[in-house]
Amino acid sequence: MNPSISCAFDGGNIRLVAIEGNRIDLEIVKDHRSNFFQWFYFRLTGAAGEAVELRILNCAESAYPHGWPGYRACMSHDREYWERADTSYEGGILTIRTTPAANSVWFAYFAPYTMERHDDFIASVIAHPAVEYRSLGQTLDGQEIDYLKVGTGPLQVWLYARQHPGETMAEFWMEGAIEKLLDDADPVSRRLRQKATLHIVPNMNPDGSRRGHLRTNAAGINLNREWHDPSPQRSPEVLYVLRQMDKTGVDFAMDVHGDEAIAANFLAGFEGIPSLTESQSALFNRFSEELVRISPDFQTEKGYEIPPPGQANLSMSTAQLAERFGAVSMTLEMPFKDNDDLPDPAEGWSPDRSRLLGRSCLDALHAIVDELPARR
Repeated sequence: MNPSISCAFDGGNIRLVAIEGNRIDLEIVKDHRSNFFQWFYFRLTGAAGEAVELRILNCAESAYPHGWPGYRACMSHDREYWERADTSYEGGILTIRTTPAANSVWFAYFAPYTMERHDDFIASVIAHPAVEYRSLGQTLDGQEIDYLKVGTGPLQVWLYARQHPGETMAEFWMEGAIEKLLDDADPVSRRLRQKATLHIVPNMNPDGSRRGHLRTNAAGINLNREWHDPSPQRSPEVLYVLRQMDKTGVDFAMDVHGDEAIAANFLAGFEGIPSLTESQSALFNRFSEELVRISPDFQTEKGYEIPPPGQANLSMSTAQLAERFGAVSMTLEMPFKDNDDLPDPAEGWSPDRSRLLGRSCLDALHAIVDELPARR
């Protein structure tokens, strides 16, 4: 056996520590100018038919060490189908055990969504006549912040994802939602495009995505703590998106994320904002009820603690948009692990399930669209 480890590709992240026989010791690299780390994505070559043990040694110091128990790493031979590998966590070390079927195999924290895939997807959807495309500006690394506008209705709907680049399930969610929205045979999508104008940013953090970051942009900034005061030096991504939101207004917004520890899909809202109204809360609850009805992969029993009245964190987008615009805004969290209420032993939570949940969220939006107050 002559194994080799590499990660010098779009979204890659790992550091080789040592190779001793069939045991390979690794470490995850911190986000640039930040102490956040948890995302890994690397390639193993030269180990076909050999039992190997991959040990990631620094997991106890990662951003969310409570996310490792019960977690299983993603593994792929073709980078399309990602299965779950035999994985254990003990003594701060994550150990992946496998016997690769070929001399090239990839491992990742979740199925990667590279910037190459992003660019291909954007190129494919902007050919649709219902899509208006523009770049909202450039990132610190010089990448475009891609923005899609679909629909002509008075309701202003914003969908945006991947503020935290390692939460790749969020952009698979976007694929499902956008594909449904652009399906001219789908009556739900046709009606949504009549009732609403949908503003979509599929990837809020291109730089972190390409660099292989977990949570931050090229400056080491967590974008979802910048919405109260974004700047061109720290957070141009938020600055440009928020400027466009100020132009259009926001009636309904969904910020799409992934959660390391909770093995479920759930929503986080804006309950602690100073200007909270009963109408806002009722509409948030209505959307949640419809999503529970539509998708067995969604639930409301597990989730984050609700902040006390007046104590919402307005640096986070969901709270900021609810306070700033009176919007019905929410954060959707999907698991890195699996939905324990409806588990899949082979894939866990997966790209396909993320895409399907994106479609279900549009169905839930359609179910309440006539109840949402629209800007005119």
